[in-house]
Amino acid sequence: MITNFEILETIKMFQEQHLDVRTVTMGVSLLDCISQSADESCGMIYDKITRYAGNLVRVCDDISREYRIPIINKRISVTPISIIAAASDASDYVCFAKTMDRAARECGVDFIGGFSALVHKGYTIGDRKLVNSIPEGLATTDLVCSSVNLASTRTGINMDAVRDMGEIITQTARLTSDKNAIGCAKLVVFANAPEDNPFMAGAFHGVGEAECIINVGISGPGVIKASLENVRGKDLGIVAETIKRSAFKITRVGELVAQIASSRLNVPFGIIDLSLAPTPSVGDSVARILEEIGLQDCGAWGTTAALAMLNDAVKKGGTMASSFVGGLSGAFIPVSEDEGMIDVATRGMISLEKLEAMTCVCSVGLDMIAVPGDTPPEILSGMIADEMAIGTFNNKTTAVRVIPVPGKTIGDFVEYGGLLGSAPIMKVNTSSCKAFIDRGGRIPAPIHSMKN
Repeated sequence: MITNFEILETIKMFQEQHLDVRTVTMGVSLLDCISQSADESCGMIYDKITRYAGNLVRVCDDISREYRIPIINKRISVTPISIIAAASDASDYVCFAKTMDRAARECGVDFIGGFSALVHKGYTIGDRKLVNSIPEGLATTDLVCSSVNLASTRTGINMDAVRDMGEIITQTARLTSDKNAIGCAKLVVFANAPEDNPFMAGAFHGVGEAECIINVGISGPGVIKASLENVRGKDLGIVAETIKRSAFKITRVGELVAQIASSRLNVPFGIIDLSLAPTPSVGDSVARILEEIGLQDCGAWGTTAALAMLNDAVKKGGTMASSFVGGLSGAFIPVSEDEGMIDVATRGMISLEKLEAMTCVCSVGLDMIAVPGDTPPEILSGMIADEMAIGTFNNKTTAVRVIPVPGKTIGDFVEYGGLLGSAPIMKVNTSSCKAFIDRGGRIPAPIHSMKN
């Protein structure tokens, strides 16, 4: 039975602790939109997206109003375009990006993901066209997000693609230099990318997914921090239990929204992604949770251990609350999107090397990190290679969303606004890895990948 205390506690989570449903994402399969004619394929893509997602925003707004639950973003993910466009006569896939953008605008959503390719074992012709189209595709659209999966535990790391993505990120930054390289904020590279992730920029609708699906991503760093304020001085076992109980409550809210949205849209419910997704707002920070656990600053010695405990406890609590947990699920540590991370990065209390160590135990990787605009492409590729190795050899998802901002250098600051936040330009180790990156080829899968 639900008590009055629990009702009031939940209300307080929304009003004072920044609890929200970060995104309701509709995944749409485009496999039946394949055609030899790019124009015909684009027409079918537009029609299908608008047909399925035309009521998404209205339904989410109705739910938010009726239940007083903030739903921050409404998004769409589609089948990786490199697969859909491969049979077409298009010489590049920018037209597909523009079609996605036009459909997203018609539906009124915040973002659409799936301008993507899966190249963890090698390129197809369609994959190469997609990857080469990313800079212009992101520069000429506003709502399109792109992702490329470069590695997996089963296949190893495609180092040719790692090398290429350093160049693609550099080109994307150059083409969107008038907006502080915002194109790079809509581009992420993965190891072990999940097919049901509702969060951007990495969302795409996997080929193993249903025709259409509703995935919900929740948040709630402020709720976790507030709960930990009540157990100050207690041992870490109690801290972990407190996090787990709070994650349970957060996930139940997401499950409620997901089931209602699924019913009203007549679309199957997919998964709840129970990631702690921070924002630039004060009181909504993963970094501040780690400091509440006992660190003077996020980035101090002990940060990785505290983050590991947080990530694990969140997953344990979430899996108690829902039978369908998926996506990334855990704790995000994006620099520009987290008020506490912005603070410690600005004060020089955390480095890229420490962030890399933290990615061994967090949900994603080096996320929303601004670096000097003159950072060589091979250095970007080296950062990607390290994250791909962490994901591949630890059998987890890792990612890189790095932004080399043209004209900016260490000590400068960039503003993106909204959930993308702002970030200081961080120092990058410029010792060359070019000879290593230029070797190309494929780093073999780890021995523990052989589980058949």
